[in-house]
Amino acid sequence: MYLAKSNIAPKPLKGSLEIKNNDFKAVLMDSTLSFKPFVTHLKNMLKDEPAVKSEFYRFVIEKFENEMKGNGSAVLARDSVRYKELMELVYMILTPLATSEKEHFWALSTPIPDKIFFSTDGFYQFFSEQTSDGQALNLSPVQDYKKQQIQFMYRLVLERLYNIPSLIKNEILYQYTDAVTNLPKFYHINTDTRFIDILLKGKLPVLDYKMIEPYLQQGADTTELENILPLNRFRFEGFSVITLLDVTIERATEIIKEALVNHSYETEGNQAIIQALKTLAGDDAIDFGLIPSYQINGKYVFAGTECSQSMMIEAVKKFGLTEEAFNTLVNQYYTNPQTVVYNNITNGHLSDKPLGKLLDTEGISSYALVPVFYNKKMAGILEVFSKRGVSLDDALFSRLQTALPLIAQLLKYNTDEFNAKIDTIIRDKFTPLQPSVQWKFNEAAWNYLEKSTHSETGAEIETVTFEKVHPLYGAIDIRNSTFERNRAVREDIRKQLALLTETFQSIKSLIELETMETFVCACSRWADEINGYLTSEDELALNRFLAAEVNPFLIRIREEYPVTKDVVDFYFAALLESTGLAFENRRKLESSLQLINTSVTSYIENAQKALKSAYPFYFEKFRTDGIEYDMYIGQSMAPDKPFDNIYLKNLRLWQLMSMAEITRLTEKLLPQMQHPLRTTQLIFIHSNPININFRNDERRFDVEGAYNIRYEIIKKRIDKALVRESGERLTQPGKIALVYFNDSEAEEYEDYIQDLQEMGFLNHDLEYLELEELQGVAGLKAIRIGVNYL
Repeated sequence: MYLAKSNIAPKPLKGSLEIKNNDFKAVLMDSTLSFKPFVTHLKNMLKDEPAVKSEFYRFVIEKFENEMKGNGSAVLARDSVRYKELMELVYMILTPLATSEKEHFWALSTPIPDKIFFSTDGFYQFFSEQTSDGQALNLSPVQDYKKQQIQFMYRLVLERLYNIPSLIKNEILYQYTDAVTNLPKFYHINTDTRFIDILLKGKLPVLDYKMIEPYLQQGADTTELENILPLNRFRFEGFSVITLLDVTIERATEIIKEALVNHSYETEGNQAIIQALKTLAGDDAIDFGLIPSYQINGKYVFAGTECSQSMMIEAVKKFGLTEEAFNTLVNQYYTNPQTVVYNNITNGHLSDKPLGKLLDTEGISSYALVPVFYNKKMAGILEVFSKRGVSLDDALFSRLQTALPLIAQLLKYNTDEFNAKIDTIIRDKFTPLQPSVQWKFNEAAWNYLEKSTHSETGAEIETVTFEKVHPLYGAIDIRNSTFERNRAVREDIRKQLALLTETFQSIKSLIELETMETFVCACSRWADEINGYLTSEDELALNRFLAAEVNPFLIRIREEYPVTKDVVDFYFAALLESTGLAFENRRKLESSLQLINTSVTSYIENAQKALKSAYPFYFEKFRTDGIEYDMYIGQSMAPDKPFDNIYLKNLRLWQLMSMAEITRLTEKLLPQMQHPLRTTQLIFIHSNPININFRNDERRFDVEGAYNIRYEIIKKRIDKALVRESGERLTQPGKIALVYFNDSEAEEYEDYIQDLQEMGFLNHDLEYLELEELQGVAGLKAIRIGVNYL
């Protein structure tokens, strides 16, 4: 819940404080401050608490009942001084005894928190320091306060009286700038509603959860809900407990995470990351720079725009240190990366070093290089520096430790994007685009060239976009590929252990060695593990045992006892991935996967090439365990050639027919497979056209706009779809599954199915299915039809 514009005074407050909002007062006309729910809570606690606590609770209960005798259950907030001792008891029970009131931000307010009447010294001091006039503090926009309080009350009513839990916490994130450090600080303001009773006036209305669910979201308009369930039918009695928790470190770390998730770590996003690091450091006089590990042909390089946050690189460019000297300096550091700290630079003790001169000229008084690793590889360097005489110490670096894994990921992303840009240039210069879209890129390149010629500030290349194109998506997946891969690994390990046991037995027959029996027993134990459930941790432990103990032992035996050479060599020959017995099942599996993918890819490429003569379209396939592809067709892809729906219909018919032929093809491959595998076929029907953009960073087309992105999300999730009620996987070997939303989308394909049935491609076993809800996707349906193998 929210604290609104409110006066704060020392504990206890002398007089209640109220929001000046006439509209809201009409809603809150039946909210009463009372200690009755708190006393009831203590009485319930008596049943389970040990004797010492029970006695104390009885004393508190008696104290409250005696003090309130004759006054009823209601208490006026303006009488807080009168009940100071009772409120002290509330604080004593609800907080640990060792808690310092100067450090604990805690307060009591009316049931619907618009008046604060009691607080700790820390709570009062915290807010009084932030109010410029000493009278008011605004933690929430006034225009939003009514909505926030109404939502607060509805959450209470629905949870208590309708057992409808709320997904929204009774807390807000409060931010302010610390006057001492000039850095942001973050607090969670939480409202505890345990000591609020809700009294009903009249009969409780019946509610349909589906009908009211849209009004329960954060920030939703509750106007309609107020008509369905008027709040004046309820009375709120009790008090709220408000606490503030310092989450500055957590929030600063979260800011970095958000930049990573949103890929907003350039320019403004990078500034937010730097600011978050300053917050973690706790000193605005400390600054930071980032240097990603960019390499070209194995040598570290420093791209100007990508390294613009680096103080060192900016200084190098500013003061003209030769590139050769700078690269030598940095490459030496990368050879032996470690944290390097320079304090008191301005006293001249580094004047004989290039880096020292550079820092001193730039006015840096303290400077540190911190190597950052991602998966044990150097991801880049974090610079820590100050121009205000701040000393960089262990305490500072300890505060930064929580952010280093995120900084490592950030630098890794930067490096990946840099590599992608290099690859893009290579592909742009040496890899031709498909003719259906080549013309658009030619126009974009020409426009860019024209702008660059006449512009002094530099030009940006336009985004290549195709509007209102019809998407077609298909996927040919290997059935249970993960399971088959795991089974192959297990069988290979079992063979290797059996061979290893035979090897040790053969060595025993040739030489006498007491330690041999130990290895034989270990192999036996591992063989038993393999027959049971083998976890990934067990597999890693087995590999360590083989690599660190078995292999060195066999090599030593072979060297010391030449008579064992043939036996040991035979075992090691079995470990060769290309020919060895210990990889036989994995080779067979990979051979089968390769056979399927090569055959399917060849079929698709040959078939889609033949279609291009009808009307230009864009085709893009992706390799997973199977094959996925996207196709786009529409007027914007060939502006000079009139588009007709007949082209789209032909493409859809081809897609369905090709899926049938691919199913036949992969089934015919079974006798050639060393490890039999079957495929499933999936089509997603999307009748509405979408817009696509060419993403220069990923060198592929991607959808544009919220509605179109939903199409992409559904595409990625439907392969796991289950049939409602039966729970079986939608995709099945020997069948084609077509997923859609609206029945009208399926009608066109029903005609295609009938045509292909008459042609002998499909069986007469058409199924209409409803699918279980996927994450964020509901209402999906599917057609499933068997393929005729004859």
